[in-house]
Amino acid sequence: MSSTVITGARLVTGDIVDIVIDGDRIVEVGAGLSRAGARHIDADGLLALPGLVDLHTHLREPGYEASETVETGTRAAAAGGFTAVFAMPNTSPVADTAGVVEQELALGDTAGFVRVQPIGAVTVGQKGERLAELGAMADSRAQVRVFSDDGFCVWDPLIMRRALEYVKRFDGVIAQHAQDPRLTEGAQLNEGAVSAELGLTGWPAVAEESIIARDVLLAEHVGSRLHICHLSTAGSVDIIRWAKKRGINVTAEVTPHHLLLTDEMARGYDARYKVNPPLRTAEDVQAVRDGLADGTIDIVATDHAPHPAEAKACEWQAAANGMVGLESALRVVHTTMVDTGQLSWEDIARVMSYAPAKIGSLTTHGTPIAAGQPAELALYDPSVRGVFTEADLRGRSKNSPYLGQELPGRVVWTIHRGVPTVVDGEVVEKVGA
Repeated sequence: MSSTVITGARLVTGDIVDIVIDGDRIVEVGAGLSRAGARHIDADGLLALPGLVDLHTHLREPGYEASETVETGTRAAAAGGFTAVFAMPNTSPVADTAGVVEQELALGDTAGFVRVQPIGAVTVGQKGERLAELGAMADSRAQVRVFSDDGFCVWDPLIMRRALEYVKRFDGVIAQHAQDPRLTEGAQLNEGAVSAELGLTGWPAVAEESIIARDVLLAEHVGSRLHICHLSTAGSVDIIRWAKKRGINVTAEVTPHHLLLTDEMARGYDARYKVNPPLRTAEDVQAVRDGLADGTIDIVATDHAPHPAEAKACEWQAAANGMVGLESALRVVHTTMVDTGQLSWEDIARVMSYAPAKIGSLTTHGTPIAAGQPAELALYDPSVRGVFTEADLRGRSKNSPYLGQELPGRVVWTIHRGVPTVVDGEVVEKVGA
């Protein structure tokens, strides 16, 4: 059994401690700790965070390996301090059967950089016409508990109701991509002054808000769990706040890019800033920050969406939606929420580790750094700043909106199942080597 001793790390509580890892478990946390023959990590000046958990990642495999593979995507995740990611089902074939989700689970285990937990599709082929094999996926070796047609809204209220009712049997959750398809036909950018000036078809806030309003009422009616993906508008925050005060079992996520970027970024027609839901206004950005700070929004999720260069190096209307975000997520949340004083590092552990693991029923992750807990953690240097470049991107695609921007922080070590996946800021070539 291999041992690691981390000395002088600062916990999110502010305590300076040593951490002893044996195998895949933390066995001791305290002062003056040592183990003969153990690997030693000097964590002086570093913040010890529980391994980050992303509830919303696109790994593209099987079917779209030109954009990303499970191995390249999980290398990117490790570089960002993640030890677990939930993989969205929009692959080819779609992850709507037990066989496909078990394949994704196996690919993640083989790569070894992070835990890959599959998300199952709500409907067959994500077409919104009939329910997929929710029970079979839940009972499979992958033990799927989160279901989403992400990229497509479950627009039919009867299908949505049936899905919410079905997953109650195993305490599952439906994660909704809230977008009324009729209100967003041909939409290119947030509907507002910028879209009007640029001559781009608008994506109105009400297209998101109306679906959320409908679905929280459906969730209340059937008594089931609902999760809202990539919430982006001030009105959506208000609806979730109202629903929670009413006692409805709803959770919500916000992406790092919706915490930082606005639709003003589109003025140069740079398709790196094209995303769904679109970048919104400065007022929306402040509203989602406030919602994350007051607990209305439960978690940060990346919506990591890799694309090959040709899918972005084209005119705006023809470009694909999406941004990569695993490597930059913690640094963006650091600058938008910690540096502004709206969240503490304890809060960051909650919204980027504990809460997403709980929503996804992933009991092996999202636990405090304490004796007896799984050895899933990241060591982060919050004192440094640097320009984000392509060298920071460890996945297959380079469609990051942050290239050239100065961001705080650096992930120095990531440890998954007791094994370093990032060493001194570099992703290891092979896990366990």
